[in-house]
Amino acid sequence: MSDIDENEFQQLKAEIEAWVRGPGELWAERIEAENDVPRELYEELRDRGYLSLAAPEELGGRGIPFPRYLELLEIVSRSHASIRMLVHVNNGTWRAMEPFANAEQRELVKKAVSGEVLVAFTLTEATAGTGADIRSTVRREGDTYYLNGEKHLITFGVKCDYWLLFARLEGTSGKDGTVALLVPNSGLPGAEVIDDSQTMGVHGTDHAILHFTDTPVPVSARLGEEGDGLKVALGGFLLPSRVSVAMSAVGLAERAQELAIEYALKRETFGKKLAERPVIQTYLAENYADIAAARALIFEAARAYEAGAADAGALSSASKIVAVDMLARVTDKALQIHGGQGYWARNPIERVYRDARAQRFEEGTNEIQKTVVARAVLTDHLATHPTTPKAEA
Repeated sequence: MSDIDENEFQQLKAEIEAWVRGPGELWAERIEAENDVPRELYEELRDRGYLSLAAPEELGGRGIPFPRYLELLEIVSRSHASIRMLVHVNNGTWRAMEPFANAEQRELVKKAVSGEVLVAFTLTEATAGTGADIRSTVRREGDTYYLNGEKHLITFGVKCDYWLLFARLEGTSGKDGTVALLVPNSGLPGAEVIDDSQTMGVHGTDHAILHFTDTPVPVSARLGEEGDGLKVALGGFLLPSRVSVAMSAVGLAERAQELAIEYALKRETFGKKLAERPVIQTYLAENYADIAAARALIFEAARAYEAGAADAGALSSASKIVAVDMLARVTDKALQIHGGQGYWARNPIERVYRDARAQRFEEGTNEIQKTVVARAVLTDHLATHPTTPKAEA
């Protein structure tokens, strides 16, 4: 589908939307009731091909271009947050692995694309950020690395088949000593997996705290060379993933707006529908404008990423800043339109409101994104205006 057939694509969009509004809602109710994503749901998403939309055809995917894939993710994101998470992660981890995979590892990448195995992105640590300051280490002895350290907030870290894990060589600092490893979640010696899945929102998705104590990992599990770790993490996955998270914020905001409109058209007070009241109309108009503006920036960022543009990284972070702030405003107004009714779990807006908070830190907080954008803005200005005095360190 690299040369995308528009009729086929529109049919796929319609199919996904029908699934989200039908079976997807039933799955959402089950996830909330059981606080678990059943294996059958994962298999249904896999069998429908929703886990392999974005990967190229040579890896077994549908080869849908990134900006068009975002149109599909937008629809999926109107569903339960855990359904969106499954689709988002499975359609993204191959981007990190494929450029660095050898022939044997490439077969594992294909299995990840097809949904035969689940790979969890394993970067975040409790005592460090999510970049060159990671503290998990590996010590090489012959053909084996011995892994020590802790990871936390690892989405799918309990149930996954492999951790795409990032660490550094003992004694190094900065990005040059980092490594990326495909570590099997298979009871390795010294590996402790703690289920940390009790969250405010995104119910059903498992999250893990991982402890490693001299855990042996074969050197052959390394993706790329020693020193490539952050290249695998940041360029391959996080840049497009931030755009994807931004689009998921748009999809969820659209669902919140839809629920608010439906309630405003139904609810009557003092002889008038809420939809007739100017203050409610103002909320709905502001939400519409907010969503449309964020969506436009996200597609600009997506096109920049696909083209390999110099400002793709800055636009990726900027789109996430704008989208998650927008989502907070939209969901807050949507809940307010529902009044006290919106605070009760029997109304879908309650779940939407809780789920919306997760995007604020997913793939890096807005505070981090603003640092990325500011650095890019300053670097670009100094490159184009070399006589500008530089800031003191």
